[in-house]
Amino acid sequence: MANSGWAYPESPFHPGELAIQTRLGVRERIDKQGRRIIRDYLPEQHRQFFQQLPYVIVGSVDATARPWASILVGQPGFLSTPDERTLVVSTQLWPGDPLIQNLATGVDLGFLGIELHSRRRNRLNGAVKAVYPDHFVVEVGQSFGNCPQYIQARMVEFVDRDSNSAASVRSIQGLGIPEQTLIQAADTFFIATAYQDDSAGRGRGVDVSHRGGKPGFVKIEGHTLTIPDFSGNLQFNTFGNLELNSRAGLIFIDFIGGDLLYLTGRAWVIWEGEEITAYEGAERLLRFELEAGYYGKNTLPVRWSEPDFSPFLRDTGPWMTPEVKD
Repeated sequence: MANSGWAYPESPFHPGELAIQTRLGVRERIDKQGRRIIRDYLPEQHRQFFQQLPYVIVGSVDATARPWASILVGQPGFLSTPDERTLVVSTQLWPGDPLIQNLATGVDLGFLGIELHSRRRNRLNGAVKAVYPDHFVVEVGQSFGNCPQYIQARMVEFVDRDSNSAASVRSIQGLGIPEQTLIQAADTFFIATAYQDDSAGRGRGVDVSHRGGKPGFVKIEGHTLTIPDFSGNLQFNTFGNLELNSRAGLIFIDFIGGDLLYLTGRAWVIWEGEEITAYEGAERLLRFELEAGYYGKNTLPVRWSEPDFSPFLRDTGPWMTPEVKD
């Protein structure tokens, strides 16, 4: 199939994305860009990319409409594409991962294929066509690439399964010491959002996105997280979803120890105000309020190397202490 772009008269972006693009004066430019790079199929280079990955980030929505972000792991080839409109996922989900409860025929899923060591990433949104004991099948709805901004480069390796014999998962309602420790050390997390109104047509679905910054870029205040948002591709897939649906799911990964922190709650964007200037380089802020979550101890069968930080972070952060005024 030739690498043609968006083949439909309607925009590839839904009303929430279009509203933000309009607010910031970039709608016409981003619409033209989107029609070039967003497709309803996987081009050959994306098919090859997904098939070489040992892990993928997945966004899903539970029965109460709460989004969750997950990570699936397998030997390269566990993601396969029998044709340009189909993704097959063949791997075992570990106990406690929200995707176990959310996976069913007909549900929307968002995928972020990300190769940290090369800083490549490609997105795929679609609907589940079938679920089997050892794999599930997804019909592609949208497929597009993203730039390498703010990605910390890391090499990955599989570990002996026996080292995960002490794996455990517990539910959380707040952020205790283990959760805060993981978040405070994080330079990367992933966020799942969704807009599933049928009126959105081909723009509906679940999205999962990468967020990166210097360690400590996620500020914790009780059950609330505040995250700087830097200059990006101006598509506003995540924020466009939040414009219409304030629910979001976050996943933090302990790349060295193999722990996972799943969070779900409400999120919104702070577009203006002095608070934004408290983080150098931030153009706006994302605020997240926790409702529920899970902490997976020693869960992942892979580990990553220490990060090579993105050069895009040189002009950002850290959080600054507000001046005390008389």
